[in-house]
Amino acid sequence: MTCACESDEDPDLLASLRFLWNATSGHRFRPWRSEYLKWRIETYSGKRAEDLRARDVLGFLWQEKGNLLHFLRWTDRMESWKKMGSGQERESR
Repeated sequence: MTCACESDEDPDLLASLRFLWNATSGHRFRPWRSEYLKWRIETYSGKRAEDLRARDVLGFLWQEKGNLLHFLRWTDRMESWKKMGSGQERESR
């Protein structure tokens, strides 16, 4: 029997957690206060960042969870691609 910490990591979950950790810097226990997260929501939805409250941010996250997961998978692929590119540059030198 293996514990959860020994099993294969879920890349979607890790990408999600990594993005949320970075996006909510300084506001980890109250992500709706993150200026960066509010700016991203404003850019995506057109809702004014100054007017966003906790329920608005949480409602947006719930409503757009499918698109957000798609975005997080994409960012994880871009990170992986970037890391692969960095490794290839080192090998060619």
